[in-house]
Amino acid sequence: MSDWPLLSLVTFLPLLGAAIILVIRGDNDVVIRNARSVALWTSGVTFLLSLFLIAGFDPDQPGFQFVERADWMPGLGIQYHMGIDGISLWFVPLSALLTILCVVSSWYSVEHRVKEYMVAFLVMDSLMIGVFCALDMVLFYVFFEAILIPMYLIIGIWGGPRRIYASFKFFLYTLAGSVLFLIAVLAIYLNTGTTDIAVLQTAQIPESLQYWLWLAMFASFAVKVPMWPFHTWLPDAHVEAPTGGSVLLAGVLLKLGGYGFLRFSVPMLPEASEYFTPFIFTLSAVAVVYTSLVALVQQDMKKLIAYSSVAHMGLVTIGCFTPNALGIQGSIVQMLSHGVVSAALFMVVGVVYDRIHSREISRYGGLAERMPVYAVIFLFFTMASIGLPGTSGFIGEIMVIAGVFQMNSWVAALAATGMILGAGYMLWLYRRVVFGKITRDDLKSIKDLRWNEMVAFAPLVFLAIWLGIYPSFFTRPMEPAVAQLLQQAQTVDTAAVAGE
Repeated sequence: MSDWPLLSLVTFLPLLGAAIILVIRGDNDVVIRNARSVALWTSGVTFLLSLFLIAGFDPDQPGFQFVERADWMPGLGIQYHMGIDGISLWFVPLSALLTILCVVSSWYSVEHRVKEYMVAFLVMDSLMIGVFCALDMVLFYVFFEAILIPMYLIIGIWGGPRRIYASFKFFLYTLAGSVLFLIAVLAIYLNTGTTDIAVLQTAQIPESLQYWLWLAMFASFAVKVPMWPFHTWLPDAHVEAPTGGSVLLAGVLLKLGGYGFLRFSVPMLPEASEYFTPFIFTLSAVAVVYTSLVALVQQDMKKLIAYSSVAHMGLVTIGCFTPNALGIQGSIVQMLSHGVVSAALFMVVGVVYDRIHSREISRYGGLAERMPVYAVIFLFFTMASIGLPGTSGFIGEIMVIAGVFQMNSWVAALAATGMILGAGYMLWLYRRVVFGKITRDDLKSIKDLRWNEMVAFAPLVFLAIWLGIYPSFFTRPMEPAVAQLLQQAQTVDTAAVAGE
C-alpha cells in the first residue's frame, strides 16, 4: 500500500461514511440499525488503515513520512500538504480507535436522533485525524477550527440539562483562541511568504515578531489544552456532554493544544518559547496543584475527572517546554496515556449514569457487590490515572518529571505533588462509589457490564498495560522527530543570535 494516498484515505473515509448515513432512508428502526452499522464499519476500517501507518513508518527517519502534496490555492502558494512524523504518528490511530469505542459504547445508550449522532462522530473522526496529518498551516487551521462544529452539536443536542450553556461556553472560548491563531498564521505568511509547516520550522522569524506570534498561538493552544486559568469551560462541557462526547473531548481534543505547542511554538518561535518558559511552568505548576485540590472537593464524578484532566495536562505543558528530549517525549507519552485512561474513566462514569441517571458520588456505594467486573475495570483505570508503575500513567509522568528536574527541581517537585494529590482524589472517588454496603433500592438490582461495554474497555486496558510495560515501542519512533525538533529550535536560535 506504499503508493496509496493512505493519509487522505484515513482522513476522509469517515467523512464518506457520514455522507452514506445521511442518505439512509426507511423506517426509524431500519435507519437506526443501518446508521449504527455504517458508523461501526467505517470507523473500524479507518482504524485498520491507521495501523498501516504504524507498520509502514520508518522509526529511524526524522522527517515527515507518507507525504502527499497537491495544489490547493496556487495563487497564494498554499498546498494540500499531508504527512506525519514521530510526534503525530500515534495520535492518528488513537483518534480512530476512540471513535469506534464511542460508537460501540453508545449502541444502547443513545436512542435519540441516532442517525445524526453517528454522522457527528464520523465527521469528528475525519477532522481530528486531519489536524494531526496537516502540514500546511491553513489546512491545519481548517481542520482545527471545524472540529468546534460537531463537538458543539454533540454537547448541545445530546447533552445534559445545561447543554446549551455548556456548548456556547465551549464554542466561544475555543473560537476566541482560534481567531488569534488565524491572525498569527496571516502574520507568518506575510513575513515569510509561505504556510508550509516543514519550511517554517527552519525559517528565521524576527525575534521582535516572535513574541507577538507566540502570545497569539498561546491564546489558542492554552484554551484547547486547557491550561489554568483558561480551563473553566472544560468542567461544564464534560458534565453536560454525552459519554461519547466526553471521551473524544478528553481523549483527543485536549491534545490539540499540546500538539500545537510542539508543532508550532517550540520549533518556529524558539527565542519566544525560551523567554516564556518560566511563564508556562508557573501556570502549569499552579494547574497541577490547584486543580488537584479542586478535584478533591467535587461531588460530581465527571467534574472530578475533568479537573484531574486539567492537572494531568499541566504536566503535558511542562514537558512541551522542557528543552530536552526526555521532557518532550514524556509530554507526548503523557498525552497518549491521558487519551486512553481519561477516555476510559469517562466511559466508567457513563456506565452507571446510563443505569441510574446520576453522577453524584454520594448517590452510589457498594457497587462491587452487584458489579464485580465493573469494579475491576474501574480499579484498573484508577490505578493508571494515579500513575501506578506498570501502567501508562506512570511512564508519562516520570518522564516529564525527570526531564524538567534537569533544569528546575522546584518545578519538578510541584509536578510530583500532582501524583500524590491524584492518588488522594481518585482513591476517594473509588472508595465512595465501589466499596461499602448498598443502601439504595435501585442499586440492589443494577446490572454489571454489557457485552458492548466490555468490548469498548478491552482495547483501552490493553493499551494502558502495553504502554506501561513496553514504552519503547511507542517512544522509539518519536526519538528522531523530537531530536530534530530540538535541533531545529537550537539552529534557528543560534542563527538569529549570529545575525544580530
